[in-house]
Amino acid sequence: MMTDNKYVDLHIHTNFSDGVFTPQEVVRRAKAVGLSAISITDHDCVDGMDSAIEEGQKLGIEIVPGVELSTEVECVERNEMHILGYMINWKNEQFRESLALFMKSRQKRAHQIFDKLSKLGLHLTDKRFTSVTETRSIGRLHFAKALIEDGYVSTINEAFQKYLSFGRPAYVPKFHLKPDEAIRMILRTGGIPVLAHPFYGHYSNKNLLKGLVRDGLAGIEVWHSKHSQSTVNSFLSLVKEMGLIATGGSDCHGGFGNDPATIGTLNIPYSVLTELKKHKQEMDNRNYSILVPPEEGTA
Repeated sequence: MMTDNKYVDLHIHTNFSDGVFTPQEVVRRAKAVGLSAISITDHDCVDGMDSAIEEGQKLGIEIVPGVELSTEVECVERNEMHILGYMINWKNEQFRESLALFMKSRQKRAHQIFDKLSKLGLHLTDKRFTSVTETRSIGRLHFAKALIEDGYVSTINEAFQKYLSFGRPAYVPKFHLKPDEAIRMILRTGGIPVLAHPFYGHYSNKNLLKGLVRDGLAGIEVWHSKHSQSTVNSFLSLVKEMGLIATGGSDCHGGFGNDPATIGTLNIPYSVLTELKKHKQEMDNRNYSILVPPEEGTA
């Protein structure tokens, strides 16, 4: 199969987490901008996967099953780290049960944020709050957008800086896994664990990365909408040095206000997905050799 001039976007959110577009709309936009493959990587949620795959089959867009798990790191200044999981078995019951617990935690957190905003005199309408909490995975971005729409702030950054960031009056911490726990979750469902937006998250420390690799991390998200070209080059050298996979995606949450949707804007070559597929095949072969011992007399 020829892959020249074919592009992918392996980090996209839908309205099942904190994105704007439905899974079907994401696929249609991917088609419109000329992408060959995308990965749906909603936060702690895989409920949009079936719809995306169905739409992808209609339009000829390859869908890579994915997820983005939130974790907490104690040894660095910014303590939130996101781990992407690619080519996961999103129908695995144990995996889905774990994600359901995260959803309950997010819903509880959303109500706490809403209550704090109300006590500050920021009264989001009941209808709008209902629309926010009906999403499967609830995050601060929903509240930032609601604050803009109700005229309390002008930008998402202002919403976070005034109310929603750590140390601000409406901040509520969310439930986190440890990075090694998230990596194990992804591996147990047959997926490939990848560190998301490392520069944006301030995670380029080699000792930290080596520890994650020992836990099973297989790749780093090199291309990201917040990574400059010099950052991309730096992480390309790092993944080569550490023997990791380089992945990439726009981290598109959909357009909002005057900001256009970023899906497909990075021109990530299909060869990136090809490397992921090769690694997945190697993983499956290793697991098969462990689970299925050689027949007697063939060892």
